[in-house]
Amino acid sequence: MIIVKGRKTSGNVMKVLWLLEELCIPYTQEDIGGKHGGNNKQEYLKKNPTGLIPTLIDDQITLWESNTIVRYLAKKYSFGNIYPKSIEEAALLEMWMDWQLFAINPMMRPVFHGLIRNSPENRNWEEINKAIELGNSLWKILDNYLENKSFMGGEKIGVADFPLGPVVHRFFTIVDKRPPTPNIERWYENLQKRDAFKKICMIPLE
Repeated sequence: MIIVKGRKTSGNVMKVLWLLEELCIPYTQEDIGGKHGGNNKQEYLKKNPTGLIPTLIDDQITLWESNTIVRYLAKKYSFGNIYPKSIEEAALLEMWMDWQLFAINPMMRPVFHGLIRNSPENRNWEEINKAIELGNSLWKILDNYLENKSFMGGEKIGVADFPLGPVVHRFFTIVDKRPPTPNIERWYENLQKRDAFKKICMIPLE
């Protein structure tokens, strides 16, 4: 049985749980981190020395770093489908996964924490608005890529959809003023039709 340690309200945990649900792989999930705590205990740090979430345990292997976990699961349980056999196709999708980590996550952090985690009187609107402006420019890059595509990999869902889907859902849920991104909107609508995405990603934000 696969074990995922990390609270289900975390965007980084969502991408892992969503993939497991898509693949119909049995797993157990333990609420670690945030209000649940436990991520600074020695028992957890022995498995994940960063103290972050998620941590995945699958048989004899323990992994942390969410995109690494997504790649591992896709390769092991859906090679040739969610994870493509083609080296070129795989590299293209993993490039977007890396982009999510180095570009999208840093932009999203002040937006999400500022509007969801902070009370109105403690919001740094200069920081929030600057991040939203950056986000809108970044989404244009993704919108251009998604032209004539149903999913990140083309006509079927692929490994790069899982890191980006939860973040787009969060941004689109909490930010009203956005420039038109018709290709992202179409892709996002396709994600919302998937039962696993609705179950794991479209939950109350906290």
